[in-house]
Amino acid sequence: MKISAVVNTLNEESNIADCLESLNWVDEIVVVDMESDDKTKDIAYRYTKHVYNHKRVGYVEPARNFALSKTTGDWILVLDADERVPHPLAAKLIEIAEANQTNFVRIPRQNIIFNKWIEHSRWWPDHNIRFFKRNRVEWQNEIHSIPVTHGEGLTLDPKKELSITHFHYTSIDQYLTRLHRYTDIQSKALIEQGYKLDWPDLVTKPIAEFLSRFFAGQGYLDGLHGLALATLQAFSEFIVYLKVWQVQGFKTHAGQQFMDQFESLTNAKRKEFSFWMITTHLERTQGWFKRLLLKIRRKLLFVN
Repeated sequence: MKISAVVNTLNEESNIADCLESLNWVDEIVVVDMESDDKTKDIAYRYTKHVYNHKRVGYVEPARNFALSKTTGDWILVLDADERVPHPLAAKLIEIAEANQTNFVRIPRQNIIFNKWIEHSRWWPDHNIRFFKRNRVEWQNEIHSIPVTHGEGLTLDPKKELSITHFHYTSIDQYLTRLHRYTDIQSKALIEQGYKLDWPDLVTKPIAEFLSRFFAGQGYLDGLHGLALATLQAFSEFIVYLKVWQVQGFKTHAGQQFMDQFESLTNAKRKEFSFWMITTHLERTQGWFKRLLLKIRRKLLFVN
C-alpha cells in the first residue's frame, strides 16, 4: 500500500516548505507548479524530485487531474500549499488506507482566517474530499467544483485533530485580490450558462449571502470576524452580478418603476433581517414568557 500526495502551487514560497514538511509520512510527493515567479519550485525540489510544470490558470481545478496523473500511489492525498496535515490526521489516513474498506474520505478543514480559527459562518467543518483510492475521484474544471466520485465514501468526524489546517486569508488585501480573480471566473460562468442580469439579484443575492453566513451559519458567534467575513462574502456576490451587468453593456434601469421595485425589495429584506435578529435573541433568552413574546413578534412580521 503506497500513499501519494499532490500539491498544486503558484508563488507559494512562503507556504510550500511547511506544507511539504507536514507530508513527511507519505511515500511520494508530487508538486505541480503553475509558472511561479518566486522560489516555490526550488524549495519543492528539497522535498521531492517529482516537480512538474503546468500552464498558469486562474484557479487550481484544471491542474488537479494533471497532478493526479503523475502519481503512482494506491491512495492519493490532495493538499494545497497553504494547508497542513497534523500528526493525528496523518495516522488516521494511514489507518484508513491499510483497512482498505472505503473509496474516498471527506476530511474536515480548520480555516484560519485573519489569525482566527473560524468555527461558524459556514466555514466549519468544511468537509472536503481529499483522500481517495486511485481512479476513484476526479476533478471538474469549474472553480470550486465538487469532484466526481466513484463508490462509497467515509466522512471523518468534525474534530480539530482530524482536520486539515488551512491558513486561508491572512489579510484584507489578499481577500480582495482573490475576490477580483474569483468574481471574474464566476461572472463568466453565469454568462456562459445563459444568465441575463435581473437587477434585483444585485440586492437579493448579496443580502441572502450575508444572512446565510452571519445568522443561519451563526457567524455572530465568531464575533467581529464573523461580521467581517459575512460582509465580505456578500460584497463578493455583489461584484459577481455587477460584472455580469458590465459584460452585458450596463443596461439602464431607471424611473418610478425602478424605485417601486427597489422599495419593495428592501422592505422584504428588512423583514428578513428582523426575523433573524429576533431568532438570535430567542436563542439567548431565558424565561418562557419573554420567549413567547419574541415568537409572537417574529410571527407578526409576515402578517399582511
